[in-house]
Amino acid sequence: MATVTRKIGLSLGADICWPICYEQIVGRLNLAIPHEGNTVGVEVERVSIEPFDLRQPCKYDMVLDRLTHWYHTSREWIKKAILMDGLYVLNNPWAVQSMEKHTSYAAMMHLGMPIPDTWMVPPKSYEPSADLAPTLKAYAKLFDLGAIGKKIGYPLFMKPYDGGGWRAVSRIADERALRTKYEESGKTVMHLQGAVNPFDSFVRCIGLGPQTHLVKYNPDAPLHDRYTQDKDFVSSDEAKLLEDTCLTINSFFGWDFNSCESLRKEGTWYPIDFANPCPDSQVTSLHRHFPWLVKANIRWSIFCAVTKKKFRKTLDWEPFYEIAATDAPYRDKLRQYAAIAHQRFETDRFEEFCATHLANLDEVAWEFFGTPVARAAVRAKVAALFPAHEIEQFTELFWKRIQAWRQETARG
Repeated sequence: MATVTRKIGLSLGADICWPICYEQIVGRLNLAIPHEGNTVGVEVERVSIEPFDLRQPCKYDMVLDRLTHWYHTSREWIKKAILMDGLYVLNNPWAVQSMEKHTSYAAMMHLGMPIPDTWMVPPKSYEPSADLAPTLKAYAKLFDLGAIGKKIGYPLFMKPYDGGGWRAVSRIADERALRTKYEESGKTVMHLQGAVNPFDSFVRCIGLGPQTHLVKYNPDAPLHDRYTQDKDFVSSDEAKLLEDTCLTINSFFGWDFNSCESLRKEGTWYPIDFANPCPDSQVTSLHRHFPWLVKANIRWSIFCAVTKKKFRKTLDWEPFYEIAATDAPYRDKLRQYAAIAHQRFETDRFEEFCATHLANLDEVAWEFFGTPVARAAVRAKVAALFPAHEIEQFTELFWKRIQAWRQETARG
């Protein structure tokens, strides 16, 4: 039996806290996993940004990527490593690059999800080009923005069709506000989307591989309180529906790590924002939910690296469309979509792997999140975001919330 090492790369941007915790816990696990006649260990390394030869071999088996969505050099390196070296990476980079909010809305509407009414409108202004004037003169039709707003109904939201972390999102109360915001929108192509109003619950479902985590969300609260600490806020049937929705979206677009926001109105859950393949991973917003994220990252990355899980380069939407074309009730269709997701994520194999080889992860993580090293990681992120006079206050706040989680999950 040979001893082999799998290398996991962390491709990072401004992430501070979770990589420290990830590295510390993986080191404390001291992995030696029997697999296919070998004993497999795991090394973690942060990926540097530098020039690369397209034929240069990739030394990583798996990369947790946090740059593909915006940093082009890293995205092209990852695409090259998938095509040339068989790298497994968190989230299909081609899907991240091309599947903006607009595509995700259209696709999930076709699958039957109750997406609010959504319109795309031409931009208010354009980048000058030689062909612009004749094109607009021949084909751009005058439209009545107020009539579109009336058809959708108020309140509605105006937001960029390609998303961007709540960039340029406006809640529109009436036609006057709609016209004003459109005048201010410049060259950005906008969606107009009906509001789910009134709603009685807002839930974000985080998906990481086949793992899901539900959080009650309060968009009106300060950033550090938006992920609430509420528990038991949905029924078991609702939880399953929200999880199936998230897994369907993630597997459809080839996203291992994504979050889905849904609003409940009169008993129906409406997915409203679900093209988020680089979800917030910081302790400053996640606090008590932060340990779940770190552990989910560890489980999925180690499983993919050790088993050499094959990366799905193509998305293959046909199985979903075949289900969508049937006369089955929507909830039955959603179960079938989720079954495809579990097949693609290899859920049964993953769960068996974790039960066999990572059974002590919960205990190791529980102990780590009570250490000075963990507290220092929290403080480092707080110090990067908060003014100096608030650093100790918010470090203590987030640390107390993590300790509350530890008390609730204490052994024995």
